[in-house]
Amino acid sequence: MVTKLEKLKEFKGVEGPVLTIVMDGVGLAPEGPGNAVKRAYTPTLDMLLEKYPWVKLKAHGTAVGLPSDDDMGNSEVGHNALGSGQVFAQGAKLVSASIESGKMFASDTWKALVSNVKGSGTLHFIGLFSDGNVHSHIDHLKAMISEAKKEGVRRVRVHILLDGRDVGETSALNYIEPFEEFMASLRDDSFDIKIASGGGRMKITMDRYEADWSMVERGWHTHVLGEGEQFASAADAVNAYRERYHVIDQDLPPFVIAENGKPVGTVEDGDSVIFYNFRGDRAIEISKAFDQENFDKFDRVRYPKVVYAGMLEYDGDTHIPSRYLVSPPEITNTMTEYLCATGVTELAISETQKFGHVTYFWNGNYSGKFDDKLETYIEIKSDVVPFEQRPWMKCADITDKLIECMRSGKYRYLRVNFPNGDMVGHTGNLEATICSMEALDLQLARILAVVDELHGAAIITADHGNADEMYETDKKTHAPKANKDGSFKAKTSHTLNPVPCIIYDNFTSDCYKIKADEGKFGLSDVAATNVNLLGYAAPEEWDTSLIEVK
Repeated sequence: MVTKLEKLKEFKGVEGPVLTIVMDGVGLAPEGPGNAVKRAYTPTLDMLLEKYPWVKLKAHGTAVGLPSDDDMGNSEVGHNALGSGQVFAQGAKLVSASIESGKMFASDTWKALVSNVKGSGTLHFIGLFSDGNVHSHIDHLKAMISEAKKEGVRRVRVHILLDGRDVGETSALNYIEPFEEFMASLRDDSFDIKIASGGGRMKITMDRYEADWSMVERGWHTHVLGEGEQFASAADAVNAYRERYHVIDQDLPPFVIAENGKPVGTVEDGDSVIFYNFRGDRAIEISKAFDQENFDKFDRVRYPKVVYAGMLEYDGDTHIPSRYLVSPPEITNTMTEYLCATGVTELAISETQKFGHVTYFWNGNYSGKFDDKLETYIEIKSDVVPFEQRPWMKCADITDKLIECMRSGKYRYLRVNFPNGDMVGHTGNLEATICSMEALDLQLARILAVVDELHGAAIITADHGNADEMYETDKKTHAPKANKDGSFKAKTSHTLNPVPCIIYDNFTSDCYKIKADEGKFGLSDVAATNVNLLGYAAPEEWDTSLIEVK
């Protein structure tokens, strides 16, 4: 149980509200043809970086609880760190440790999954098929398959969601072909294993925040019912779709693997199903479709009686799914808990695409409110259109409501996420991403004018990079990689770049100084900075503040 925050003796805090602005996906990178942040007309952001104190924050790897500094950050772990003021071991690291120790395979869930299919049933695996290590890792899949064979499972089917977002945009065959060899090495008279279905991650199955349930419905028809265009192999499907549609992996249509006109791996009564993504946001909806008997989001047509489990419990508050293989990190003593204990009123606002990040993930994977009277959540509904078609997204609508709430005087602390740089950056469309940055910059100007009007302060930062690197780059020369036609190869994944953290305060900045940037700061240092600006000392268990009171 957290206690009330102690007031700072030397600094009473900012007179007006304190606001945290998360420019999702806006990292720091050198100027170049693929840096949409630098190429955009952003007079407000340029002014902030020129005239106000700021530091670089680490937003990837061990700084946000991931296994190594080769792992790119993501919005979920980023918001965990921003909101908790601490670094916790995250999904990939938890799963890898559980596999290596054998704890996963000793769990009641694993035993139930395996024992259910030891007779005539099939063990199905569904998940993102890459080593991007943001939602999943193919090594986790391979380890579970190997263990399943060892324990006597006789039939396995794999349903692959093609990436092209956390890895190279057209890298699907780099995973499919070695995996076919892996399956062949295991296959024998007592072990039958095949890829059964698949499709691009932005076409089927992996919707989030209920933005587009039709994606999940298409996934259900593909994986469970075996409905869709049939191919002899996953590689055949990828090659045929690329030639036909000229889209990247994440946008490839669904496909079904068939033999003699019959799908090789529908989900039937008595089967077991593992959704092997460890990240929760894009795993919750498909888990509901498998787990909930009274499900009403779409017509499932047929609801097979299976043992279903997720890699993790994707929502600890509503317990989705009911079975899971690895327990998520227990994130405690978050900023919201402390502010509520202290009686500080808060607002969290974003559009649908990132609403869960400023609420659920910010609050330590907790989907409820710690105090209904002190906390207000506002969701601006996202458009259900390709992001490159409306790269401004809902940034103006978010700003309209945010300004209204700031001027109401109800909220001492506010946080907002603008998804533009990340969601449009993921499309690989450079021009659209430049537009998204320019739209965001307009809103920054509007918001900061009101911060001044109310004698407040703002921290402007990001959760990870994306828009800052829109082309794949050569690791040695740092030059953009080129396609065969001479065009630059689009990059749709997050980056390993640091993010800015700017402190905008025109009224009390003489009361404190920003610490020297020695390259050691991370996202988890923002929470302590926020409570200092509010006039409170940070809890001892948190990471250090970016400012030092004079």
